[in-house]
Amino acid sequence: MSQSQNISYFTEEGLKKLKEELHFLKTKERASVTKQIAEARDKGDLSENAEYDAAREAQGMLEARIAKLEDTLSNARLRDASSLDASKVSILTKVKIKNTKTNQVVEYTLVTQSEANLKEGKISVDSPIGKGLMGKKVGDKVDVTVPAGVIPFEIMAISI
Repeated sequence: MSQSQNISYFTEEGLKKLKEELHFLKTKERASVTKQIAEARDKGDLSENAEYDAAREAQGMLEARIAKLEDTLSNARLRDASSLDASKVSILTKVKIKNTKTNQVVEYTLVTQSEANLKEGKISVDSPIGKGLMGKKVGDKVDVTVPAGVIPFEIMAISI
């Protein structure tokens, strides 16, 4: 049973990347860590074997990552662009916003946490800005609280 029942929506590309990472971790990475543990074990006394401890810790972190990916994939839903509504900000919509204090205009696509990449203009729906924009419409003004303070935005355009 998964720990969280958080449904996450992904693009086809994002879902494919998650599946590829999970496959890599289960096949290549798991075998590599198992080999490191075996090699460290062969060096003798395990009570004072730092290599063995490090390999076991790496194994624990790997298994935790695999479990997290499996949980995410079990709650993943593919979001088809044809089902999106461009009348309001939602996941996978592109939104053009203006900082009404500085008049700077930026454009972001709202995606899941795992697909977020600021260099590509993709922000997470779970980020402060993403949360502040969700459900808003063109022309809406919204004050978004970020770690540096409050930023006033106006929604200029929403597209798919």
